[in-house]
Amino acid sequence: MTTERIVGIGAGAKELATEDMTLNIGPQHPSTHGVLRVKLTLDGERISAAEPIVGYMHRGAEKLFEVRDFRQIIVLANRHDWLSAFSSELGVVLAVERMLGMEVPVRAVWTRTLLAELNRILNHLMFLGSYPLEMGAITPVFYAFREREALQRVMEEVSGGRMHYMFNRVGGLKEELPAGWTARARTAVSEVRGRMGDIDEIIMGNEIFRARTRGVGVLTREQILQYGVSGPIARASGVDFDLRRDEPYLAYGDLDVRVVTRSEGDCLARFECLLDQVHASLDLADACLDRLAELPPGPINQRLPKVLKVPEGHTYAWTENPLGINGYYLVSRGEKTPWRLKLRSASFNNIQVLTELLPGNLVADMIAILGSMFFVVGDIDK
Repeated sequence: MTTERIVGIGAGAKELATEDMTLNIGPQHPSTHGVLRVKLTLDGERISAAEPIVGYMHRGAEKLFEVRDFRQIIVLANRHDWLSAFSSELGVVLAVERMLGMEVPVRAVWTRTLLAELNRILNHLMFLGSYPLEMGAITPVFYAFREREALQRVMEEVSGGRMHYMFNRVGGLKEELPAGWTARARTAVSEVRGRMGDIDEIIMGNEIFRARTRGVGVLTREQILQYGVSGPIARASGVDFDLRRDEPYLAYGDLDVRVVTRSEGDCLARFECLLDQVHASLDLADACLDRLAELPPGPINQRLPKVLKVPEGHTYAWTENPLGINGYYLVSRGEKTPWRLKLRSASFNNIQVLTELLPGNLVADMIAILGSMFFVVGDIDK
């Protein structure tokens, strides 16, 4: 629907009838964030309305969960957010273990915590490199991928996968850590920490980047709470909430979890939260490695029956994924497959706030705003 207006052109000029223009941003190629479409209504170069249109990548993961057993659903759970694969599969096994009343070996608990934080760093490094790229700065992505590769090597060594790790199992982890792996992981963490200053300097010291992001796309605390936005985006608007600290799972209750927040709520604040969170996660990774070095030898998983059936009932397990709250509502009828497994993904909620966030901004600023929402389209479409 278009709205006609009468505007004046110059002093004493005749009036000219104009109307709003509809502009489709996307759907984009999957090599970008994914196939997302944003329908904009423009008044000149200013956005007057925005509608995110999702579903282009929808694969029906929640229905596929229902026809696979509790071992097989892990392979689906780690694919909706392909930058947070380990964290996503973790939520499933935590839900199943809770229904079974299963106690996981302590070495598995600490190793899961370590790998979850390494996965968080990998996720954030991707956005730290790709966000400046979207605004025309190509150099930062090379620095970010240098650091990613150092961590990818140890993640690939331990799991056999570079993106879809499939290392979690109900009752623990797939197998024992390779000999000497913890020492190599500690070296990788140290290397990344020592070189993070390069990324900080090349991006945060750039006047153009700061000008393009400071005061742009401000999200208020009220909008965050209304739409259920979570993760670094919410914390950049002053919402001091992190499940690792506030409702601890795995070994987070025994760790000093530093929650990074900002109050400005703009694109720059969201980027700063992501950057500072990398440093906080590196500290947590070191703490986990220290604890693993102190633990005596022992099992890293539980023996399971050939056919795994979960008792009748329901539970909700949520975790602090790199992009925000990831939750699984599991309903079982005592069979070897879930009767229902509902996925609450972070990006789905986070992207809905664009309806309120984009109007009033210029089209040129839309790129900066969209990139700062740090979403994965598979995580939206599930």
